[in-house]
Amino acid sequence: RVPLVAVVAIARFWPWTLGGRLHCSTGSAPHLCVGFSGLWHRGLSHIARRARRTSWQGSGSMARFATAAAVAEQMPAMSEEEKFLFDLEGFLVVRGALTPEEVAAANAAIDAHAGEIKERQDPELRNTAKESPLAGDGLGGRRDLGGMLGWQEPHCDPFRALLAHPKLLPYLVELCGPGFRMDHLPFVISQRRGSEGFSLHGGPLTKAGRFNPALQYRCVNGQIYNSLLAMSVQLSDHNAGDGGFCVLPGTHKMNFPVPDALVHGRKFQEHLLQPVTKAGDVVFFSEATVHGAFPWNADHERRIALYRFAPAIVAYGRSYSPSWPREMLEGLTANQRAVLEPPYAERLDRPVVRPGEDEPEVNGRSLEKKRFDQEVFGTAYF
Repeated sequence: RVPLVAVVAIARFWPWTLGGRLHCSTGSAPHLCVGFSGLWHRGLSHIARRARRTSWQGSGSMARFATAAAVAEQMPAMSEEEKFLFDLEGFLVVRGALTPEEVAAANAAIDAHAGEIKERQDPELRNTAKESPLAGDGLGGRRDLGGMLGWQEPHCDPFRALLAHPKLLPYLVELCGPGFRMDHLPFVISQRRGSEGFSLHGGPLTKAGRFNPALQYRCVNGQIYNSLLAMSVQLSDHNAGDGGFCVLPGTHKMNFPVPDALVHGRKFQEHLLQPVTKAGDVVFFSEATVHGAFPWNADHERRIALYRFAPAIVAYGRSYSPSWPREMLEGLTANQRAVLEPPYAERLDRPVVRPGEDEPEVNGRSLEKKRFDQEVFGTAYF
């Protein structure tokens, strides 16, 4: 069992921050940019759970304290600053989450499948109103590429790694909760110079201003809840004025619908923010935060990989039913496979991915209850 004194000692004396820094690219809003080297939070319940797996029968209390401290050092999570900024703005930029090698591997895989990219040229597929400020040159459409998780190795590897990436897991757990799941099939978005953006969408209200249960954000007693969370992995640089992703900060808490003129970028553009990012940065945003995209103005191609995640018991998309495509399930690690579980409660033997753990944790009901349900319902789960 974990000695109480060790846990209390960690809580009281172990440093809660490691070299907290804010570092932003030129032209970005400093209050929106938080580096991965920012504050690290230690979760005591998680420490206790990990510590129970460690021998506490060492040569004394100092040895036990050192073991607990070492465990604590491996428990990254969102910092209090990052939580504040996400709660304030509805999105967060995590700097340098991917290494240059990881970015290069993802781009090489996209290059190998470039012939599969589909451009939205049909008027029915356009994402913007004709001749609106977000429409671009009126010729080029957004270019979409899917199926990355099912590509042959090694091309699938960089995209599968993002499902349970050690630098991203703390954010996914904090923003979606334990047992978070992938909700949409991920895909790559590509834009070339002049290609259209995307009219503003998302938000906690419908166009009529009514409550939108599918896209909600809450923070209760310091616990963040997103019914749907986007994770946009930047695979190219987005400099000031380049275009691409834009956001209407704070709208995850709005009480009135977005004016139609703003939806199409015809008015109030000064309230829209295009985060400045570098390849390897990751943008997390609540789908309850109104967002869209500016036309692409740069000479280099824009590339991002977009994932959407949801809490354990929530579903927006339906690609998981009756099963995800077979080719994207083969060869996954245990943690990656756990993220692809369908929606159901944690107490029903859900594999839960934890930061710092190589295998998911399963906390289910007792065998007696399962046997009883088998007798009553004919199945182990009600």
